Amino acid sequence: MSVLQEVITWFGEAGTWTGSNGIPTRVQEHLMLSGTALLFAAPVAIAVGLFIGHTRKAEFITVTIANLGRAIPSFAILAFVFPFTLELGLGLGFWPTVIALFFLAIPPILTNTYVGVKGVDQDTLEAARGMGMSGGQILRTIEVPLAARLIVSGLRTSSVQVVATATLGAVIASGGLGRYIVDGFAFGTFGPNGVEGRQMVVGGALLVAALALLTEVGLGFLERLMVPRGMTEPRLHVTPGPDPRSEEMAQTTA
Repeated sequence: MSVLQEVITWFGEAGTWTGSNGIPTRVQEHLMLSGTALLFAAPVAIAVGLFIGHTRKAEFITVTIANLGRAIPSFAILAFVFPFTLELGLGLGFWPTVIALFFLAIPPILTNTYVGVKGVDQDTLEAARGMGMSGGQILRTIEVPLAARLIVSGLRTSSVQVVATATLGAVIASGGLGRYIVDGFAFGTFGPNGVEGRQMVVGGALLVAALALLTEVGLGFLERLMVPRGMTEPRLHVTPGPDPRSEEMAQTTA
């Protein structure tokens, strides 16, 4: 039996969909891990991004720190955070994973928010100031709406990364779809006795990929909805000019 057939068989078994180790339970745990991290990270990243984009203060330091956060491997963040969460009594699994995902989620959101606000046309801002609008009014009514699509794009990138990386939490006894991969390797994946292990590893990987893809498509649709009215590209209406050959013929006839 091929690996594909083994995985199809695994998905068709009733036990795969029920109990504490069933797919619905594991998906719920995975979404809880990812959603909690994004719930904490998004307000912080958006607030900081709006501040530095609007005021142009601390740009270099903030963006540099955010880019360094992208460069650090997620597993390294998890390994670094884990001892501190134990010292704080937060236990295994959930909170260490959430904290690691929190740091992973911030850079794309912060960078996109900052770039989106900073990229608003300066002539538009000057016109708003000339009308007597305050800085807060400009931020709320002009900069945020015009940067909304880029902000959502940052949220989309961050969400996909977090959903895909949340599988690492299973290494430190967290729940989620990563449990299938970790437990599958624990069962063993080689030879005729490794059928169950292979089913769990490949099945878990497919589930994580599907969830990440759904996240990408869903937030991509939301991103397209965030285009402000009047900001779509205008259509070009070309009026055909006179045919040069007609002019030549007219001159010849004359």
